[in-house]
Amino acid sequence: MIGVYKALISLAFPLLKATYIKKRQKNGKEHPTRFNERLGLYTHQRPQGKLYWLHGASVGEAISMLPLIDKLLKEDENLSIMVTTGTLTSAEIMQKRLPKRAFHQFIPFDVPKFAKRLLEHFKPDAVLWFESELWPSLLSEVKKSGVPFILVNGRVSDKSFRTWRRFDKIAKELLGCFSLCLGQSEQDKERLAALGAKKADCVGNLKFAGMPLPVDEKKLKELKEKIGSRPVFLLSSTHFNEEEQFAACLKELQRVVHDVLVLAVPRHPNRGGEVAEMFKNKGFVTALRSKGEDITPAVEIYVADTIGEMGLWYGLSQVTFVGGSLINHGGQNFMEPGRDKNAVIVGPNMFNFVEMLAKAKVAGAVLQVNSAADAVEEAIKLFMEPEYLRERAEKAYLWTVKEAAVLDGICRVLNEELKR
Repeated sequence: MIGVYKALISLAFPLLKATYIKKRQKNGKEHPTRFNERLGLYTHQRPQGKLYWLHGASVGEAISMLPLIDKLLKEDENLSIMVTTGTLTSAEIMQKRLPKRAFHQFIPFDVPKFAKRLLEHFKPDAVLWFESELWPSLLSEVKKSGVPFILVNGRVSDKSFRTWRRFDKIAKELLGCFSLCLGQSEQDKERLAALGAKKADCVGNLKFAGMPLPVDEKKLKELKEKIGSRPVFLLSSTHFNEEEQFAACLKELQRVVHDVLVLAVPRHPNRGGEVAEMFKNKGFVTALRSKGEDITPAVEIYVADTIGEMGLWYGLSQVTFVGGSLINHGGQNFMEPGRDKNAVIVGPNMFNFVEMLAKAKVAGAVLQVNSAADAVEEAIKLFMEPEYLRERAEKAYLWTVKEAAVLDGICRVLNEELKR
């Protein structure tokens, strides 16, 4: 099946390039000066010594790599790491956050000759795949190269499992490209094995091991001076319609919690303008960061629509609601605010983090509610009871620190596999 796909995609690519890809370029979704990398044409020279190639398409997957990259580089001075991603946002974040001896390149389109070009140019000693999407040409060419090929932090949702079970021969062929599949949870491990992984294991979820987000200390100090002693409630990584659900009940928060400031950080920064406009139309005094608008004493809602500043907002807030959980999205990373000693609230739809959330709730590290109104009610309680707020923030912090130990287990398994 992979052979058939590779033949078809090679024939179809000229048409895709003239239509779909051209549209992506026109809409600014491809890098204007680095597009050749998407065709497997790389100018970055391969570093001397050992090179590992790590791939993760999304921002979340790319960020989850950072602790592992840091640890691998510290353990082996002869090692360099290449990170590939597919989006402009993830590329921008990686450019800012990758340490020395690590560099970013764009993943090529899933065409056999492009994958071969990458492998021939960089000659990686191992490939670690942090991507839930399995691209047949890329996977097949890596397998043919004979280097260790490991799926890291693999996740198989209920929906994906049902789908792959209907196409079990294709799933087996794709997963058979990996020498080892590491699942996020025991359930993921079992599902990967059932779908055809040659070797499946689980040592924990790498997202537990996240590093503290970068913070510009000068900006943090300036913002703290502007905010002063005002209590801060953060709406983090919100999606379409979630901000509007909060707009319907934030007046109650303002009525009870004197001079509270709400920080709204949409998951997709390009929505910042529409989010700010919506809050203004609902009667809130609103400022927009991308326009350079200030946090004055009169501002009630500050919409932070920038990239790479999440560490600032967690550093300024005391209570965080994590978005993607009031809609059918499955939630966003709720460990990050805990690392900054925020009390953490999530909505009902957290199916992306079922196992993590269960552990966190047992540890008292997160509060789960059913609606935006319930989240506001919890926020009011936290702000009005300082001891309760301190207790919840401390539990969130201690739990994230404890769970971060998963990194050692993942590194141990990787090192054993890469020595084979």
